[in-house]
Amino acid sequence: MNGEVVSASADPSPPLEWRFSQVFGERSAGEEVHEGKKNSAIDFGSLKLGMLLVFCSAVDVISAIQFDNSGDHLATGDRGGRVVLFERTDAKNSSGGARRDLEETYYPLRHPEFGYKTEFQSHDPEFDYLKSLEIEEKINKIRWCQTANGALFLLSTNDKTIKFWKVQDKKIKKICDVNSDPSRTVVNGEVPEVNSSSLWLPVVTSHESTPLARCRRVYSHAHDYHINSISNNIDSETFISADDLRINLWNLEITIQSFNIVDVKPEKMEDLSEVITSAEFHPTHCNMLAYSSSKGSIRLVDLRQSALCDSHSKLFEEPEAAGYKSFFTEIIASVSDIKFAKEGRYLLSRDYMTLKLWDINMDSGPVSTFQVHEHLKPKLCDLYENDSIFDKFECCISGNGLRAATGSYSNMFRVYGVSPGSTETASLEASRNPTRRHVPVPSSPFKALSRVVSRGSESPGVDGNSNALDYTTKLLHLAGHPSENSIACAAGNSLYMYYA
Repeated sequence: MNGEVVSASADPSPPLEWRFSQVFGERSAGEEVHEGKKNSAIDFGSLKLGMLLVFCSAVDVISAIQFDNSGDHLATGDRGGRVVLFERTDAKNSSGGARRDLEETYYPLRHPEFGYKTEFQSHDPEFDYLKSLEIEEKINKIRWCQTANGALFLLSTNDKTIKFWKVQDKKIKKICDVNSDPSRTVVNGEVPEVNSSSLWLPVVTSHESTPLARCRRVYSHAHDYHINSISNNIDSETFISADDLRINLWNLEITIQSFNIVDVKPEKMEDLSEVITSAEFHPTHCNMLAYSSSKGSIRLVDLRQSALCDSHSKLFEEPEAAGYKSFFTEIIASVSDIKFAKEGRYLLSRDYMTLKLWDINMDSGPVSTFQVHEHLKPKLCDLYENDSIFDKFECCISGNGLRAATGSYSNMFRVYGVSPGSTETASLEASRNPTRRHVPVPSSPFKALSRVVSRGSESPGVDGNSNALDYTTKLLHLAGHPSENSIACAAGNSLYMYYA
């Protein structure tokens, strides 16, 4: 299709039926979730395994979600600075290749199931006395690193400090036999003489193993502004961290030095016109990365061109449409998240109103545009007044590149088919019954360079299915499984998982 293909398949895949899989930390009826600091701990002793996995209700709001490359582990971070790890528990995790294929033939709806593995306190609140600035413990991003020797490695960051963690199972050793000879009892205040046959030594045995998290390295004092992104390089040796004005390149082994590769800070701050909002390494080329800005543009840079990558190799932005520009035009154009597809040719971006798919070989405009919040246009003034217009929604793209997903209000998230000719679109609610409020809405046909998924005629304050919107419940964070049709999303303090 002359460069218009957006996935490996030329034919649109059939629409999927999404089902509820699991929930962690579900709130009980009437329970409030506080978005401030945590004031209670989770008791995982009451964890129930099965089709539904529930642990004690938490007051901490989830602020980051990430699958590892294998899809067998899932990590979440919260506003209290805690990282919780989940591990694959279903049969697929241990089945061989032939048996796994056989299971998929006879049980096509078998889905990944996860269980609680461990948790650790990644960040604590700090205070910068030089700047009189309080640094929150909230986890902004989590990124998995390459595993080694059976251990898990991951990076986590708050506004200022990045930490490198190692999580490994350690066997618990216990003394199971008390080294005493029952025949050697005290008689008339005297202990019998000890000989070689009556001398018993302690016996130490290894019991069940338990995961132990250790902070191996701390990368700090490199950002003057809040860190909004971290991303691992495919070389497994370096990673980047980005704040509003700079992107730094780190070596995983070196904590005292980083290299500033992008700097958009002007000589005079009053000349500042845009800030960096997200940054991501290319998944297959270690020399390439992309970063987005508050003006709605995405820049692709090549580390081989120069040490300072202020000049981009490619610029992706929507062609300016002639017509009226409002006060909100630049605000809603700001890109809140970008994600590369697995093979690296396509790039997904999310701004406040839309989800866009870009071909990095074609910088004339997005391949597809999906209208996520078209129904909110008449409500922009209200959204500005309550600061909702500044909400930063994340996005994800499936491992096969056929579908993309992003969140919305009322704890809703939307899944779109991005293959050529696909009209698939699903609006789902983060609840046990995800299709409770869903009525299928036909989407517009695929166009040559830009496909817009229409939501029809919609009135203010309702979504595309005529449901009243709740701006206080927002689904900002979600992650797609790297190899299966499975999505994990955060609704407040609850982690919901779905499969198709």
